[in-house]
Amino acid sequence: MQVTIKSSQFFHGADYNPEQWLKSPAILDDDIQLMKQAKCNVMSVGIFSWAALEPEEGHFNFTWLRETLDKLYANGINVFLATPSGARPHWLAQKYPEVLRVDENRVKQLFGKRHNHCYSSPVYREKVSLINRKLAEEFKEHPALKLWHVSNEYGGECHCPLCQENFRLWLKKKYNNDMDALNGAYWTAFWSHTYSDWEQVESPSPIGDNKHGLVLDWKRFVTYITADFMDNECVPLRELTPNIPVSTNLMGARKKVVYPGIDYAVLSKHMDIISWDSYPDWKGTSEDIDTAINAAFSYDLMYGLKNQPFLLMESTPSLLNRWTCTLKRPGMHLLSSLQAVAHGSDSVQYFQWRKSRGGAEKFHGAVIGHDGRSDTRVFNDVTQAGEGLSQLSAIRGTASAAQTGLIFDWENLWAQDAARALQTEKKTYDDTCIAHYKALWNQNIPVHIFNEECDFSPYKVLIAPMLYLLKPGVAKHLTEYVKNGGILVTTFWSGLVDENDLCFYGKSPLSDVLGIRTEEIDTLDEKISVRIEVNNQNYPPLKSEYAASLFCELVHLEGARPLALYASEFYQGMPCLTVNEYGKGKAYTILCNLGQDFLNDFYRFIANEAGLEKPFSAPLPTGVYVRQRTSGETNFIFLMNFNSHEVGIKLPCFAYDLLKAETTPATFHLAGYGVKVLTNGIKE
Repeated sequence: MQVTIKSSQFFHGADYNPEQWLKSPAILDDDIQLMKQAKCNVMSVGIFSWAALEPEEGHFNFTWLRETLDKLYANGINVFLATPSGARPHWLAQKYPEVLRVDENRVKQLFGKRHNHCYSSPVYREKVSLINRKLAEEFKEHPALKLWHVSNEYGGECHCPLCQENFRLWLKKKYNNDMDALNGAYWTAFWSHTYSDWEQVESPSPIGDNKHGLVLDWKRFVTYITADFMDNECVPLRELTPNIPVSTNLMGARKKVVYPGIDYAVLSKHMDIISWDSYPDWKGTSEDIDTAINAAFSYDLMYGLKNQPFLLMESTPSLLNRWTCTLKRPGMHLLSSLQAVAHGSDSVQYFQWRKSRGGAEKFHGAVIGHDGRSDTRVFNDVTQAGEGLSQLSAIRGTASAAQTGLIFDWENLWAQDAARALQTEKKTYDDTCIAHYKALWNQNIPVHIFNEECDFSPYKVLIAPMLYLLKPGVAKHLTEYVKNGGILVTTFWSGLVDENDLCFYGKSPLSDVLGIRTEEIDTLDEKISVRIEVNNQNYPPLKSEYAASLFCELVHLEGARPLALYASEFYQGMPCLTVNEYGKGKAYTILCNLGQDFLNDFYRFIANEAGLEKPFSAPLPTGVYVRQRTSGETNFIFLMNFNSHEVGIKLPCFAYDLLKAETTPATFHLAGYGVKVLTNGIKE
């Protein structure tokens, strides 16, 4: 049975670190009043508090934490109580150095930073389990407790002897203790790398082995050992507080869609509720439109992990202390916060409530700055967000509906990163996925995102860009999907290897459903482009010509029809866009890297062919996006302007504005970085 949070309101709050201010009780008292003023109703507490909770081994001090929770609850503020494993105290590393990690170069790490602990360490697991049990025993009946915030941003890997041994045990189980099976999966005959003893197997290293199958299995193991460590953390929590859900905050990465080190599709199965730390790099320029698209992609991916609302556990109320350090422009805080809500978040929370005086993040954005004042622009923005969320309580828990699905798969990402092909540094799996997503975003067509093992049968359209690695059964499911009437869109570099990153011998398992046979792929210099010509008389709104860059795949037709041909290079006249009618459905293959202009046109054609419904089909200015959440009976429309300038909007009829609690006229102007949440009466 799924454990959920019992609440009728959106959660609004922040990471709160009272242990940093225990010698300044006046600050702690002020915080409570400021939280109420900012319309905050939840705080994440205890995330990095281990040294304050257990200052010496076996000597626990929960008095200050209980006083904090008591004060918060007395003032109407709930608590997401954290387990402190994300940063261990100095005494633990000093007495038990085995808890410290060994990096991929086999160098033992010193105490410091975060996540510098070994997930295999029996000592660390024992110490974490003990303090978690103490926390659960102490606070299991506390009325403020709404959620267990387990650890913080799990990540990283350890290559110590304990982890090496656990890796070998994991491999023995996976391959039924059959070394021949392991050698076959890794194709170890290449370079005479055949294993003859399990002790020869080690994790990948830049100074050692990096076989592709080994790399994949190691990353799977890292996901496994992380999830297993989390399960160990949760044993006392689930035992003593069975009705309190558990979550851990997943994280993003600047140059990837999400953190690439752990398969979140796997880790999510160990969580009751998905929570997510989102830090888009808003710049106050026209680039914010693309930033909004990237953020939207990640939110939809978080929603898709369980196909249910998630929590925005961290965001910044002002600036990041990395990357560009650009301040949020006026209006952007409410807009970016409600963008998360529009895509399925049931909370808006910040890192951090009050800026630290020292440490790595003392200049990171916070609700309360070093001056301690509330008469600031940031505090006013946060208060506005809190007031807005209080007007939207009817939306909490509602669904995000979509008729289009997009496959994004971590194992596929790992395999492509490892492959020595396509100009290794220019492989663009995540960028390609976002480009396809953007073409639908531009039409205000909602998309659900999930990994390749999920059930995609409910969707009218399924998009699978660069589906290089096929897990067992996936090709069959894709074939059945099309056969039963679905529209599949895939691209170059698809259906090439199995789950061990071994190339398929003979034809690809996707050949029949796609109706093509791949022979070669050309990787072009950045300065070179290839013309393509489209039979656009039959496929409006496609234009007659486009330009391809980077990758051009050469195929032979085996049942598919060509919709476009290469018009230059030695493969002039060969197909570069195909469709195969298979059963009741169709499979489209885009065989070269075409620009956003082509994808925008192509998905307008696909949307018309599939009859995709839009929450709002009236024309909108560039940079204005619509997203819908629904209770099944009532639809809630988020109208968001990611331009810095004002735009004119024309609704098909009057609608009720939930944020302002008033009827919105059919024609109005939406401010730069403006947002409206509408319901009742938006009908075409």
